[in-house]
Amino acid sequence: MKSAVETLSPTRAKLTVEVPFEELKPSLDAAYQKIAKQINIPGFRRGKVPPQVIDRQVGRGVVLDEAINAVLPKAYTEALQENDLTPLAQPEIEVTKLEDNDSLEFTAEVDVKPEIDVPAYDAVEASVEDLEVTDEDVTEQVEALRARFGTLSDVERAVETDDFVVIDLAASQDDEVVEGAEVSDFSYQVGKGGMIEGLDEALTGLSAGESTTFTSQLVSGDLVGQDVQVAVTVKQVQVQELPELDDDFAQEASEFDTLDELTADVRERLARGKRLEQASAARDAVLEVLLEQVEIPLPETMVTEELNARRQSVEQQLAYAGITLEKYLEDEGQTQEEFEADLERRVRDAVAAQFLLDEIAVKEEIGVDQNELTQHMIRRAQASGQDPQEFVNHMLEHNHVPELVSEIRRGKALALIVEGATVKDASGALVELKNLQPDGSIAEPVAEEAAAEESAEEPAEA
Repeated sequence: MKSAVETLSPTRAKLTVEVPFEELKPSLDAAYQKIAKQINIPGFRRGKVPPQVIDRQVGRGVVLDEAINAVLPKAYTEALQENDLTPLAQPEIEVTKLEDNDSLEFTAEVDVKPEIDVPAYDAVEASVEDLEVTDEDVTEQVEALRARFGTLSDVERAVETDDFVVIDLAASQDDEVVEGAEVSDFSYQVGKGGMIEGLDEALTGLSAGESTTFTSQLVSGDLVGQDVQVAVTVKQVQVQELPELDDDFAQEASEFDTLDELTADVRERLARGKRLEQASAARDAVLEVLLEQVEIPLPETMVTEELNARRQSVEQQLAYAGITLEKYLEDEGQTQEEFEADLERRVRDAVAAQFLLDEIAVKEEIGVDQNELTQHMIRRAQASGQDPQEFVNHMLEHNHVPELVSEIRRGKALALIVEGATVKDASGALVELKNLQPDGSIAEPVAEEAAAEESAEEPAEA
């Protein structure tokens, strides 16, 4: 077999492959055997029909097609390996020459992984924002904990903002109640939002037993975006009574004896969370610095597919939250064009990062063991709310394991780069990443690292 490659672009190649006819013989024999078992010819037992009879009855062309379809995948794969190409999609294959008992030639156009000149990544420098836990952050968390231990009491007055109400609500159009758009005895805090638009305004000023109707639009279902009439009845008006912030509350709400101890723990937990956020920002910043140092051509078909997938994911998440894309953009103060441009920028950065990290993983000979793959699948299943065993079975059945292995290798490649990077916060302080634990705490350096640091700090002997 001979093959030649023509570079159509940095991310697309055209293979021309010549297959000697003798290499088709095993596939031709198999095709004759297969067809012989499928046809009935008088005077011959099923499966025992000679090739010359099949040629007359079925046609030589049918046999050739069967043989070619069998040999093309193997020949295509060998041509990729021979020319050191990594395909990114299914090829467009065309048989360009077929001479019976002589030769077969076909071409295959396919998107391929671009060649990348990997920049130096052993001493990347990047910066992130300062890690700061403010008194307001702590107060907000303590108040949220306090609200969990609050009690509701009925009041005999009109509804005000921040009140809790128990309501019946139903939407209708043309005097027909909309299916799935009615609830009873629903508890809601006025002013919290997240419900149908106009509800807070309609509730304010009503007392228990009173009703009103207002016009709004549904954000999901068959009538999404259409005007409906919403009838709401207040059944109870309640206020929340919060416990005093003292040592008794600390003992009731936590394992601590004093409010000071509880507050200190909240501050520490917030610091750990922000430390993890800072570490995530550091990884992004390091990767961004690397990407700025290299030009990575991107296959447009791959970008388009990823762009469509992410757009669909955003729309699904918004629909699940009961928000239209138009409403989301309005709340964010963003136009459709700005949204699309930002989405495309992030997709292009993500695809470029994949290519770069793949190259680094190859260069560093990064591997993945069975335990790493299992743990990765379990985390993916938990993140998507799926049963781990069902998720694993699905990945195996649909041959997604290579994709998961690539994800792990990229993650390990990025971790390697980040560990060797120098990342400082806005104040100029070094950000600890190497000994950062999954819970946001900082572990003590291992013995070898501590010894190396002590050695580095000792003055050189004369």
